[in-house]
Amino acid sequence: MDSGIRDIENMPRGGPDASWLDRRLQTNRLEYLDRDDVDDLKRKVMDSLDRAGRRRRIGIHDKCAQMVLREVAEVPAPRILELGAGLGGLSRKLLDSHPTAQMTVTDIEPAFVADMAEGDLGSHPRATVRQMDATEIDAPEGYYDLAVFALSLHHLPPELAARVFAAGTRAAKKLLIVDLPRPPAPLHIALLAVVLPLVRISPLQHDGFISSLRAYSPSALRALGRHADPSITVEFRTRRVLGPTVAVASRS
Repeated sequence: MDSGIRDIENMPRGGPDASWLDRRLQTNRLEYLDRDDVDDLKRKVMDSLDRAGRRRRIGIHDKCAQMVLREVAEVPAPRILELGAGLGGLSRKLLDSHPTAQMTVTDIEPAFVADMAEGDLGSHPRATVRQMDATEIDAPEGYYDLAVFALSLHHLPPELAARVFAAGTRAAKKLLIVDLPRPPAPLHIALLAVVLPLVRISPLQHDGFISSLRAYSPSALRALGRHADPSITVEFRTRRVLGPTVAVASRS
């Protein structure tokens, strides 16, 4: 076990082997979504993300649903756990796309859970809405065929992110992580420069700027898995520089 994994709390977002420059392209600053003192801004960001997920041109929910469905293609009636579901857009898409999937839809934010429970997900015969912490999943070992944590892991510091790997691979046969990419440092700087002028204008761009600085690299995800449990393996489904990072973790 290398020093970067032993000292997981201080591991760079670019991983134990991150370059000098990449190590400086990160922050501990919280997004609006992570704060408890800006409820209005938090809601604006979540509503914007949900709208973006439903748009045909962007199709975040569609793309994530396709990734999930590929992972459970051989399971007749899969039990799927969505962690950090926000307003539940991905779970809705999965319920519409898979006629026998059983969804457990969760988030740590009480207001988001209440909205989902009071809406169509709360009355759906194949959905259960619960408040749940992704680092402490309340389920028997191997209960779910798949746990999915989409566009959320970057919100957590390394120590808590490692707990997601531990909890997710215990409660589910596989853990699917979909998150923002971490580009090579020179390209990362250029992309941040484009977004920076919009940070003070748009709550969504504010959070997007911080999210980019907190995104984990593939090297970091492997280190988080190994720290959580040496038996956890992490496989990557994508290798595009600017595409989402898509990883599947499981215990050997």
